[in-house]
Parts: sequence; C-alpha cells; structure tokens
Amino acid sequence: MTPPEREALASARPAADAALVSRSREVSDVSFRAFLAARDPPRVHWASPGGLELVAGGAATRVAAGGPDRFASLRTDAAAVFEGADHAGPPGARPRMLGGLSFEPDHEPGGSWGSFPAALFVLPAVQLTRTDDGTWLTVARYDGDATPAAVEAALDDAAAALESLPMMRPSGGNPGVRGTRWRTPKDEWTDQVEDVIERIRAGGLSKAVLATALDVDLATEADVPDVLERLRRTYPECYRFLVQPIGGDAFVGAPPERLVKRSGDAVRTEALAGSMPRGDAPEADASHARSLLESAKIRHEQGLVADTIAAQLSAFGAVREGERGVRKLTNIQHLHTPIEATLEDDVHVLTLVEALHPTPAVGGLPLAEALATIRGTESFDRGWYASPVGWFDADGDGEFAVGIRSGVVGGTHATLFAGNGIVGDSDPDDEWEELQPKVRPLMDELASDE
Repeated sequence: MTPPEREALASARPAADAALVSRSREVSDVSFRAFLAARDPPRVHWASPGGLELVAGGAATRVAAGGPDRFASLRTDAAAVFEGADHAGPPGARPRMLGGLSFEPDHEPGGSWGSFPAALFVLPAVQLTRTDDGTWLTVARYDGDATPAAVEAALDDAAAALESLPMMRPSGGNPGVRGTRWRTPKDEWTDQVEDVIERIRAGGLSKAVLATALDVDLATEADVPDVLERLRRTYPECYRFLVQPIGGDAFVGAPPERLVKRSGDAVRTEALAGSMPRGDAPEADASHARSLLESAKIRHEQGLVADTIAAQLSAFGAVREGERGVRKLTNIQHLHTPIEATLEDDVHVLTLVEALHPTPAVGGLPLAEALATIRGTESFDRGWYASPVGWFDADGDGEFAVGIRSGVVGGTHATLFAGNGIVGDSDPDDEWEELQPKVRPLMDELASDE
C-alpha cells in the first residue's frame, strides 16, 4: 500500500451528504469461494460455527479509527452511516459492518500489518449471506446519488455475474513451504518466559500472555479463498474470517474462541484457556481431557479468565456462568466455560468488545501490569493478532471472535502467530512446545500435501 492509500484508509469517515441504500434477493446456493475469488478488494469473510456465513467484495463505505477513543469514534461514524438507511430484504441479509481492530489502540500500519490501521470496518458493496433460511445477495450503495432504482439495477448486474460463476470451484494445491523462521527463537523465548515467571513470583502480576510470530516463505503464491476453504473443511467447529483491506496481504484465521455476541438484550461469551493436544486414540484423547480438568494450574488459569469476564460483563446486566468442560478441536483441546448476560440497557456490541478486550486469555492479569509486561518483553508487532474480528449492524447487534490461530498471508509470504499464558509455575520448555500446535491451523493449509 502506498502512503496516500494508507492515509486514506486510516482516515475513512462517513460523508456528510451520503445515504445508505441496499437491496437483497434470494439466490440459489453458490460457491462462496468462487464468489470471493471473483471480487476485487476489499474482501471480507465471516463464518460462525454452524451459523451465519458472510462473504463480500468491494466497499460501499468504510469507517476507521485509532487511539484511545477508537471505539467511540467507530460507534459515532457507523451510526452516521446507518442513519436513515433504506434496506429492502430479510433481516438476515441486512447491511453490516465487517472488520476488526488491532491489539493496541495506538497501532500504526507497517511491516506485516502495512494495510491494517488500528480499527477498520467495511460496509460491503456486494455481499452473500448464508443463514438457516437460505442464501441472499445484497448490494449496497452509500453516496449522495444512491437511489433505490440505481441499487436495484446494480443488484441485477451482481445477480447476473453470480449466475456465471461455477457451482464448484476446483481447489488448487497448497502453495507449499520453502522455509520458516520464528521471530523469537526458542532460547530467546525461554529467557522471556523465565523473566515473566520471576515478575509473577515477585508479586503484582498473576499472568501474562506472551506471543511470537513465525515467518513462512511459500513455494508459490497463496490463494486466499482456497486457504479459507481448506480451513472450513478442517476446522468446521471454529470461526473463520478474512479481512483484506485493499489488496495484497490478508488477515485470515480459524479461531475457536468467541469474544462476544449480542442479539437484543442477550449476550453470550466464553472463557477458553489452557490447552492439551488431541490424542491419536480415544484412550489417549480422554486422558488429555482429564488432564485439563484435573490440572490445578490450568483450572486456576481458566478460572481467572472466567471470573474476569463475568466481572466485566456484570457492569451491563445479570451474568450467568455455565458448567466448565472441555472444548475439543481438530488438533487441540481447551478448558471452556460458557458465560451469558442479560443487558439492562441498550448497549452497542462495540461497547461490550471494548470492555472485554483484551481478555485474560490473550492479555493477562491484572491487565495493566500484564500489558506493560507484554510491551516490555515481546519484540514484534502483534498488529491485529489476538484482537476482536467480527461484525455489527445498525441496531448494535453483532458478533466478534478473538483473532487467534491466525496469520497474515499475501503473495509468497505468510506470518503466523501464537501465544501462551504464563503463570508462576509455568515451565519454559513446556510453554515452547505448547506454541507449536497453535500455528498448525494455517501451516497445514499452506504446506504442500506431498
């Protein structure tokens, strides 16, 4: 991205004389992968496990923000875009803002994150929505000349283009991996972990989540729609997302963890912490699950996460914690507690995101001390890693996942991210080994099948 493009993206704001007009129609089932591959950036994708799936290309408009007031700025600008919106179509196909935010509010685009400001959401120009009720095509325009007739004509054009797409898009092979390099080598990582353990034992800090990045050189250029399709097949129980702001690099992942979902006055979230591998046989798998449930260290770590999330949500309404159990994923399993709340007032989902991010599962406790430790220890830019990624609508409803099991992919290079929660009795070598399966979701889809 050129400096003028970066500046324009980071300062995206609603226009004073613009209006939002959108139209939807039901379409027969279509290959979301083929649709995504045929659209120009910005491209976005969102899928929740067993639920809503969105894929979109182009932008009717964008909103971006940075600094400590970025959430308030996003809410204000989005409200201006949605005000007086004219939408004809089912609620499931309504216009939504899709995007995410960086881990730190003062993030500046650069390096792997050159196309990613501190907060960016796209209201798509053309969008496919799949729900339990069917598949819908939506076209939106946001400008001073937007009229229902013009948008209907654009919807006709988009539908015709959709009909020309193949029902099934042949999947190319994985790009293959030429080489990898941890930005924090093992000896440096274990030194960092030992330093954090000393800080915890000295008092004032209970947990800090340290992360690192794996640079991957690819043998051929990665096809992002193909990567997403392989993630869908391998990790159907996870969220899946793509944010490609302008072209080139795309942030993509298959996180297991919901940050928060708001639907009216109902709020759902969860505490996910501690990990064990899956076993090769049922007996081994069950043994790993028992280890999660019986480990005093993991139960303590996960309990801290659950208690903190519940306390943060209690400011907005009555909170209920579900039964602690094990969440089993394709190659890893975690200790998990579902958490729900009933809102007392009309609270925008971005307000809930602001209250919860970063959770102890990706930051630490106490939060201020943990963040200071992370800033003083990590030697790379987290960018959007471990940050909120998701969508919201005109009513303030929405859903966000935590952007882990993720990476930036573009051309013949990828940067994959992983992190671990460090507590007082952590073992540095064990923590290093625990990092390895956390890059597998993307690494397996990039490495050659041979």
